[in-house]
Amino acid sequence: MSEAHEKQAELIEAGRMLFAKGWIFIRGVPAMKFLPPEGPTEIAFAGRSNVGKSSLINALVGQKGLARTSNTPGRTQELNYFVPEGYSGEKGDLPPLALVDMPGYGFAEAPKAQVDAWTRLVFDYLRGRTTLKRVYVLIDARHGIKKNDAEVLDLLDKAAVSYQIVLTKIDKIKAAGVPRLMEETAKATAKRPAAFPGIIATSSEKGVGLDELRAAIVRLTRE
Repeated sequence: MSEAHEKQAELIEAGRMLFAKGWIFIRGVPAMKFLPPEGPTEIAFAGRSNVGKSSLINALVGQKGLARTSNTPGRTQELNYFVPEGYSGEKGDLPPLALVDMPGYGFAEAPKAQVDAWTRLVFDYLRGRTTLKRVYVLIDARHGIKKNDAEVLDLLDKAAVSYQIVLTKIDKIKAAGVPRLMEETAKATAKRPAAFPGIIATSSEKGVGLDELRAAIVRLTRE
């Protein structure tokens, strides 16, 4: 086994151990003043309201009911914080890592004021949170990058926050089409200043790509 393969195997095992612990919800943040104390590495997940964000977070931690899926697209307009069990997330009791479920976007029926509030909260968070190491932007493999996905990527580029594309529901397209989709997605983001290279293809239902994503998150906690 090469050194690179050994390193990846070690990261995968570390990711398995980290996410094998129980995880808990600690708070919903409707405005910046309600954010928990800064300290641990924060990893955020963004995506359209129906992209499978809650399902991916639940699959990552192996807990079906942790991140709740709303039947109403765009209903949750808060930053939802999750940490490993045994930590409160308060000063003096900070976890090694916090996962942040960002509000879904792309809900056509939402009033303009709600969309504006979402944009303001998200941009303030992206621009002002120094412990935020990476935003994983979830893209439905069946649809690719849509107009409002591109608008969120613009927002991330403007905020100068590192992000990486994660394809969801990869099991819903033909296996033969996956390499081409990954290549097209990589090409579409190649010139974006804040985009981290490399596309992660996942399926929450089949467990595809979860080891790779966990390993990537562990790597970020060590930087």
